[in-house]
Amino acid sequence: MYLRIRHATTYRYAAPVNFGPHRLMLRPRDSFDLRVIDTAITISPQANLRWMHDAYGNPVAMATFAGSSDTLDVVSELVVQRFGSALPRSRVEPDIESFEISYTPAERAVLQPYLDLAAADPDGALEAWLQAFRARLNGGHLLRALAHEISTGLTYAVRYDEGTQHPLDTLQMAAGSCRDYAWLFIELARRLGFAARFVTGYIHDRSPQGGAMASVVGLTHAWADVFIPNDGWVEFDPTNDLVADRQLLRVAVARVPEDASPIAGSYVGPTGAFLGLSVGVAITPAEGLG
Repeated sequence: MYLRIRHATTYRYAAPVNFGPHRLMLRPRDSFDLRVIDTAITISPQANLRWMHDAYGNPVAMATFAGSSDTLDVVSELVVQRFGSALPRSRVEPDIESFEISYTPAERAVLQPYLDLAAADPDGALEAWLQAFRARLNGGHLLRALAHEISTGLTYAVRYDEGTQHPLDTLQMAAGSCRDYAWLFIELARRLGFAARFVTGYIHDRSPQGGAMASVVGLTHAWADVFIPNDGWVEFDPTNDLVADRQLLRVAVARVPEDASPIAGSYVGPTGAFLGLSVGVAITPAEGLG
């Protein structure tokens, strides 16, 4: 499956501002399930780009600016080939009272940052939710059941403000965006003993005949990766109740959501100069390939 992705972001300001360095995470890393055919980034005002890999191995472009402007436009264009992801083969039993994840010592040494909890649970609400979830289980794959529980138990809500809700807030409100669903799933999976990480990218909607999914066309998407013994990193999308689906187009991975922001940077200007931003994502079949 060859796809063309256009991701356009525009920041608007009431007066010209000076831009500090910006960190762009818009290019995927090639792998057995995702191949990058072509890539281009266009920025206005003009910027110099310096490429690097971050601590997670994500390709990152650092943009530096010489002039000021009242708008900042960043357009990323990709052509990718998506292959099927690896489905989990291992049985992860739902009876986890005595279940321990069997990571090798070498795996655990590398995975430790993804095992460590990042969201506080001072009153034990997340643990209490997990206990109730376990009590409702009736067979099946533990992580599939967890993704399904979140997908069916919460109400999806588009949020245009930056940041990710604390998992406790998502549970309390029983609502959130895709990144909130993913972050809740990750912190619950870690409490079950799994190494889990945050994934940002896009989702390519299928037609109703092909099995349409509940997602917002024209926006970025977020989901989770979980490292399963003998299966490796497996994608779980609790927003759409998907597992290792090739409609998920990965761009970046990180331990916490703020480390995987597609665009992050600063500006210097008058107080209240920032007016807002708009994001548009278009995904279409790439003609003439394949």
